[in-house]
Amino acid sequence: MATIPATLADRKTGDDRESAVITKTRPKTQRPPMYKVLLLNDDYTPMEFVVHILERFFGMSHAQAFEIMLTVHKKGLAVVGVFSFEVAETKVAQVMDFSRRHQHPLQCTMEKE
Repeated sequence: MATIPATLADRKTGDDRESAVITKTRPKTQRPPMYKVLLLNDDYTPMEFVVHILERFFGMSHAQAFEIMLTVHKKGLAVVGVFSFEVAETKVAQVMDFSRRHQHPLQCTMEKE
């Protein structure tokens, strides 16, 4: 008479039985990296033009814009906002385009926060 091999579960007894834990993995979402938009000082762009840029493209009040403009003037640059990559890129392009159309050499850049 032939013997029938026992299954793995039949062979194991008590504490020897294997148990499987099924875990559901969730992808960990991360916030997108943020970018600082910077205005750089030059000796040719009028201060009022810089104030106008800050009011128009960054939604600042006149007082806030004036204060940032003075920081740019005195320190050489200032952070004018922190945005997602796409928004920062758009703001930089808008400022640069507007400045060129008005024949001012104002520089606006962005860098990772």
